[in-house]
Amino acid sequence: MFTLRRQFAAPRESDLAGAVCRELASLDLADRIPAGGSVAIPVGSRGIANLITIIGTTVTFLKEAGFDPFIIPAMGSHGGGTTEGQMEVLGSLGITERSTGASIRASMETVVVGETERGLPVHVDRFASEADAIVVINRVKPHTEFQGSVESGLLKMMLIGLGKLDGATLYHRASAQLGFATLAAEAVPVVVERSRVVGGLAILENAREETARIEAVPIGNIFEQETGLLREAIELMAKLPFHGADLLLVDRMGKNISGAGIDPNVTGRGGLDNWEGRQASRPKAAEITRLVVRELTPESSGNALGIGLADLIPRRLADQIDWEKTGLNALTALVPYKGRCPIVLPSDRDCVERALDTCGLMEPEEARVMHIADTLHLETVRVSKAYREEIDARDDLEIVDEGDFLRFDREGNLLDPVPIT
Repeated sequence: MFTLRRQFAAPRESDLAGAVCRELASLDLADRIPAGGSVAIPVGSRGIANLITIIGTTVTFLKEAGFDPFIIPAMGSHGGGTTEGQMEVLGSLGITERSTGASIRASMETVVVGETERGLPVHVDRFASEADAIVVINRVKPHTEFQGSVESGLLKMMLIGLGKLDGATLYHRASAQLGFATLAAEAVPVVVERSRVVGGLAILENAREETARIEAVPIGNIFEQETGLLREAIELMAKLPFHGADLLLVDRMGKNISGAGIDPNVTGRGGLDNWEGRQASRPKAAEITRLVVRELTPESSGNALGIGLADLIPRRLADQIDWEKTGLNALTALVPYKGRCPIVLPSDRDCVERALDTCGLMEPEEARVMHIADTLHLETVRVSKAYREEIDARDDLEIVDEGDFLRFDREGNLLDPVPIT
């Protein structure tokens, strides 16, 4: 296995706090929120770079402007669909009253603030519905289950996040029939009108999991602006160094890595044929014959949504999974296949050997194998010697280690995970 380092185009915001304050100032919140008014800040379950800084700076800005900000967990069914579980998720992200300077008001209770033209009830977190204003903050990125003009971002936070378990369950069912863009076009205006959403901050990240840019989104321009931001996010996202592999070996998966644990936008595995309108700039999906995943991140708290995308896993990973949490998330999102259990074998080595045995008529040393830390960190990867000619033909790939064989301990556990750089 060669160790490669890749060169990514990676724009980066050098002054996060300054960018947050500049963009919030452009929203003219004093004209939209009464003096001393309460402002709800929904925070989701996704791993977002510099989240504590972004949320904490927002809290400080709002306080200095004379408002009373507070944080609410806004993550649909995550955290097992319980108040305690969602508080635990926030804590795992470092979002606490101490780290942000704002109180946290957590409840799974929602208020139906209105209906769409089709009669679909629109749910909003009870505390958010009682606030004088809501400022939405989220990363804009490709979704793991569908492609469309809008996917994962501020609009999703306003529906799936603020809707809690009841809303998320309903909206996923509606999206399966209508498509998310259509649902958002019908339901978001109800949220805006009845819950006083005054604007948002959109976060874009580069391929190195760094904040590339922060942009204020006035509420009246949210659909058009998020569509453009999604196109930019697609261009920035990391990809595998090669299109095809006999085996993709992934060290870890988890909710802090991707909403689907193992991002289908990277692996080509998942429901991405559910298109509402193909993005012209979307890269062709990877073609992976066998997918092996080794561990679940602690930040996932046992939620292994996406595990069904793998072919084989070691017993160690199976033992890390809370199947109740995983099942709830999979059923709420209407993707039961993502909660299924792959074939479980005793060790990492068993999984690798059986995976290669089922790739066709080839010797293991001939196999095209890629080994990555996870689908979020792709700057450093390991690849087998079968890729050597392709490596030599590329100027964006540097061999930093001529490599070694995959090494395992006596129990069959892999000794050398890919370093996260």
